[in-house]
Amino acid sequence: MELFRTPFWISRFPHLRVGQTTRHGGVSLEPYSSLNLGKSTDDDEDNVQENRRRFCYNLGFVPDQLAWSYQVHGTEVRVVDTPGGSEGFDALISRSPGILLVVSVADCTPILVYDARTGALAAIHAGWKGTAGKLVFKTLETMAQTWGTRGEDCWAMVGACIGPDAFEVGPEVAEKFEEPYKKWDEKRSKYFVDLKKANTAQLLEFGIPETHIDVSSWCTVNHVHDYFSHRAEKGATGRMLGFIGMEREL
Repeated sequence: MELFRTPFWISRFPHLRVGQTTRHGGVSLEPYSSLNLGKSTDDDEDNVQENRRRFCYNLGFVPDQLAWSYQVHGTEVRVVDTPGGSEGFDALISRSPGILLVVSVADCTPILVYDARTGALAAIHAGWKGTAGKLVFKTLETMAQTWGTRGEDCWAMVGACIGPDAFEVGPEVAEKFEEPYKKWDEKRSKYFVDLKKANTAQLLEFGIPETHIDVSSWCTVNHVHDYFSHRAEKGATGRMLGFIGMEREL
């Protein structure tokens, strides 16, 4: 079983580590089985630490090289210069090699971006609030202002999340999204939102070529055997990580 899945373009950049973990290859017991990497769960802390050690080892990193934030479903972007934790940010950006940016997900969308010209990186956590707040576009604009990032130089991965046929929402959420990213299901009398499509649109709006974007075909709800799903498992579940980092100087 795979510990993580990577975008189709990863072979172009051997110095880069980028992808999204699955739920396989760890030591946690049900309902967190098995590669639970989330610190905010009720899983045994020693198991989470061992899972993080295994995850990092497979990428050539150690846990002390992780950069993360306690996520709040907001639109704040943190510029990362050193490893370690923070609070209140749902997007992390950096140009520092030797740091692995990570975001925690269990239905929300992880978006990873690499600027091949400047070496800038982004790890973004976008639930419906972050997606509606255009966090992906805001993050890319911050990279442009900070390092001169241009869309044409970027490569992106939109990871596994709750899919468009599983993300049932109420009218108060549906009204936050434009028509291409939501649909009304007459049979079920419910709205459904496509987070992957909405976040991909922000990548395209910034100017990232469609041929540079890998969009996962996996749904966390429908493929819960491979991924943790907060909705499908009624909150009693683990967390995956979306990750991106450079192992050395370009």
